Amino acid sequence: MIEIRDVAKRFGAQVVLDGVSLTVNDGETMALLGPSGTGKSVLLKNIIGLIRPDRGEVIVDGKHVAKLGRKPLSELRSTIGYVFQNGALFDSMNVYENIRLGLTDPDQFGNPEFAEHRIGECLRLVNLPPETLKKMPAELSGGMRKRVGIARAIAGEPKYVLYDEPTSGLDPVNSDIIDALVRRLNEELGVTGIMVTHDVRGAFKTADRIALLTGGKVIAVGTPDEFRESTNPEVRTFLERDFDLAST
Repeated sequence: MIEIRDVAKRFGAQVVLDGVSLTVNDGETMALLGPSGTGKSVLLKNIIGLIRPDRGEVIVDGKHVAKLGRKPLSELRSTIGYVFQNGALFDSMNVYENIRLGLTDPDQFGNPEFAEHRIGECLRLVNLPPETLKKMPAELSGGMRKRVGIARAIAGEPKYVLYDEPTSGLDPVNSDIIDALVRRLNEELGVTGIMVTHDVRGAFKTADRIALLTGGKVIAVGTPDEFRESTNPEVRTFLERDFDLAST
């Protein structure tokens, strides 16, 4: 379980998070929606310990992230996969080498037989053919790079996967492929997912629950059906910019 309690963060005069509280239950996928600049990605970085909150607590499996020393934090991070917005693949490495970086256990990373098997399994899970392993990132389409980034995030068999705008920059067809993949990983691997996204349609198809961040605060949390039926004016205003909820 991930618990976020009254988390606040500012950068200079800009308040990014202003008392955010949220609980993500084991096995569910939570989508974080909200306008740009409302701290969605900053919240992910607080969860993995890349940023420390100015106030409040982030607790993962009972561990207070901001209070962990280097070794315990490293151990916690080994249970969390992170999918970066642009894929963040290393251009000088082929797909095999990029996915191998996700093996957080040194013994597994250094075992060629294990690595080959696990990397092949991850490639299968993201629906890419075996010949993709020899390709360089420059030879991949945008959608394929996103999927390789997800394969790397799950290579170490994490309990949690954090997705930072996994469909950003993709056409509708590839966005649907990534959304279906996120849902499948939740169901097949039992991972707990938090997905930052601007794609309202994708969030409704993928998430068990949705949280809407506006002005650095969580103003609504609920299932897709609860969001469709919400009478909260801020929820209605945000969602109806994208589509007519009544017809979805």
